Amino acid sequence: MSISSSLELSEAGRLPAADVMARLETSPAGLSTAEASARLRQFGPNSLGTHRTTALEILLRQLRNPLLILLAGAAAVSFAVSDRTSALIILAISGLSVGLSFANEFRAERVAEELHARIQHRELVVRDGTVHQVDVTDLVPGDVVLLDVGDVVPADLRLIESAAMECDEAVVTGESMPVAKTDAATPAGDSPLDLPSCALMGTVVKAGRARGVVIRTGRASSFGKIAAQIRRAPAETAFETGLRDFSLLLVKVTAVLVVPIFLLNAVFGRPVLDSLLFALAIAVGMTPQLLPAVVTVSLSFGARKLAARRVLVKRLISIEDLGNITVLFTDKTGTLTEGAINFVSGVDASGNPSAAVFRLGLICNSAELDDKGQPKGNPLDVALWQAPQAKPDLLQGVKRLSMVPFDYERQRITVTVDDSSQRRVITKGAPEAIFERCRDVPQAARDWLGAAFDAGQRVVAVASGSAEEEMQLDGFLVFNDPLKDDAAQSLERLAQLAVEVKVITGDNDRVARRLCSDVGMPVKGVLVGSQIESMDDKALGAALPQTTIFSRVTPEQKSRVIRVQRSLGSDVGFLGDGVNDAVALHDADVGISVDSATDVAKDAADIVLLDKDLGILADGVLEGRQIFSNTIKYVLMGTSSNFGNMFSAAGASLFLPFLPMSATQILLLNLLYDTSEISIPTDRVDPEMVQRPAHWDIGFIRRFMVLFGPISSVFDFATFGVMLLIFHAHEHLFQSGWFVESLATQTLVIFVIRTRRVPFLRSRPGTLLAAASIGCVVVGASIPFSPLAGWFGFSPLPPFYFLVVGLMVIVYLALAELAKVLFYRWVKPEGPVSIELPEHQRRVHRLQTNWWTRRAAPSGV
Repeated sequence: MSISSSLELSEAGRLPAADVMARLETSPAGLSTAEASARLRQFGPNSLGTHRTTALEILLRQLRNPLLILLAGAAAVSFAVSDRTSALIILAISGLSVGLSFANEFRAERVAEELHARIQHRELVVRDGTVHQVDVTDLVPGDVVLLDVGDVVPADLRLIESAAMECDEAVVTGESMPVAKTDAATPAGDSPLDLPSCALMGTVVKAGRARGVVIRTGRASSFGKIAAQIRRAPAETAFETGLRDFSLLLVKVTAVLVVPIFLLNAVFGRPVLDSLLFALAIAVGMTPQLLPAVVTVSLSFGARKLAARRVLVKRLISIEDLGNITVLFTDKTGTLTEGAINFVSGVDASGNPSAAVFRLGLICNSAELDDKGQPKGNPLDVALWQAPQAKPDLLQGVKRLSMVPFDYERQRITVTVDDSSQRRVITKGAPEAIFERCRDVPQAARDWLGAAFDAGQRVVAVASGSAEEEMQLDGFLVFNDPLKDDAAQSLERLAQLAVEVKVITGDNDRVARRLCSDVGMPVKGVLVGSQIESMDDKALGAALPQTTIFSRVTPEQKSRVIRVQRSLGSDVGFLGDGVNDAVALHDADVGISVDSATDVAKDAADIVLLDKDLGILADGVLEGRQIFSNTIKYVLMGTSSNFGNMFSAAGASLFLPFLPMSATQILLLNLLYDTSEISIPTDRVDPEMVQRPAHWDIGFIRRFMVLFGPISSVFDFATFGVMLLIFHAHEHLFQSGWFVESLATQTLVIFVIRTRRVPFLRSRPGTLLAAASIGCVVVGASIPFSPLAGWFGFSPLPPFYFLVVGLMVIVYLALAELAKVLFYRWVKPEGPVSIELPEHQRRVHRLQTNWWTRRAAPSGV
């Protein structure tokens, strides 16, 4: 049976709930499965659209790169002057860069689509009279949905039952304060979204619980209409900013170089067109054309490796940010502990075992049974129902009259019941919150509680009475959450990576301190929520470096702590899985969630872990740093070698009667060289290069370029002398000689630059990089003897020349190695200060490094 979709949400809010149900042809027992399927076909899936980017959009993103714009200009000039060979080589370089970037980003988008399909959001729905869990995309108008604290409202709903429910509607209305909800018919307010009896799609349940009937789904919902008009681009990350600034800097430098090189050649009487093409070729040669492709290949390569380790990356560039984090905030549940709450015992106010306290805990309970008879809801309440002593007859004679659900502000749940014809109010929650409601708390109870906290146990206090403001402490419910076997090892790995872990929790500070002690995590200091509330940002910032544990914090305080930590210059990661973590996930540099997290947490996160494991997170940090390290290898080698070539070409123009290398030959050199370096993302990375975070340091790159560029020019000028004085080379022979020497030195120097250790002896390159680099030199050296020689203007070289070049390459690499040692001893990159490691870790680090690495600066480019 099909129904009309004409019922507007505002109209539904004004009508009684029974009338709304009648209009939608449904009931409190929900739809039948068959009817839900029919309506799904009628209204379509409850989604705002799939995560899909077209191939054209991805291609246009590649073409907006400033380096490619420069290449396109050079190709246009070449075509204009009928230099088809140069134009084809430029297009080949451009096509290689665009093609690689496009292929990897396209594959990354497909991975993202698979991720969106893999991360399923499920909702409790009443169908056929029983509660089922269904995917939110299968919701249809007329479905009856159950909502609890932490849920994201899955569609536009008219509430039919409500218990102290409040919703955070900031995502729709922009208002920061939660909005109280009711199931009574209410007129609409001044705003069309001011609907007290309705819950809007995408908003978050902050307190209470409710049942609602679905009115509108997908793009027909209030949130869907807004989403159809607004597409907010993600904020630019620090890595993206550095990459963009570096690319623009190179474009500016090359643009400035074109004019003087062109004028210099024109003054010396060379043809104007040849001089212009030569200047453009030098400018193009100065830029690392494949940098976008190298970055994309690196990130895609890293994403695939992380996926194999059960880390799903929602946004590729976040891998780089993950590698940069210096401080990680995390809850203790599920990361340091197993995350499986077990009920241990119930005790009275004196600490003696008590079955009566356990029974009160079952009565004051928010867990519900699903269609399979399994309890769902708050983990502590679920643990009570799963305890062996939880017998159905314990609740005989009990009738619940009302309930005020647990929320993060009250820190307790309260029920009013008729227990064997006696009216009682029962409350349970955080001990300090319960103690405030009790007439008297015996000292024996406080002493027992302190001992339990010191032992690392999780304790919930239980009280009862005639009113919530006048209670009598009945006792405590004791739970535990066993430590993870590998928690200590994971923390040690993060410490070795210079990532400081801080625990931010809503639990008691004494429990958190004991837990940290058990896993060997030093605690520098503790701040509780009440202390944070009394501090201004300046005072909080001063306290953060000396604080390891943040306890009893509210969601707002979590976000504030993270924002202040970032203001101190830290790159902050936050691992959270609850709705109260959503804002903090958004405020962190890298938001990290888990597959079992609430919908809002997964939506706010940049990275999703399929297992809540700090060891897996350490793998992600390491992978991010390896990617950055390999990217910087290409940047340092490309800028220094290209700068040296530019310097050599400009100098040779002063005394040669012909161009030292034609534009076509320079472009061919770049094509061969860049093709070999596309394998850099697969290179091995030395351990000390990932000991700490690294950032773009343009000043460091510039100093490296200025030192190493002229070193390569020395051997270029030596080659000029050999060609002119020994071989008496003519134009084509001279150009062939410099082409081979320049390609060999420019390509093979990667073995020196890629590591701060002694190449090969203390640091082996990746197999693919070594093969590609050596293969590039062999191919380049063979071109003057191939049928292509005439096309590119080359002449065969004397065999003796290769002996001379071989000796020069060896001397050049040795000199480059010496310069590298001195450079890293005297020139230190900017970067964040390393976190002080424990003495035993410092001893291990000293043993792992060689004699010159200990004098060099840590990785911080």
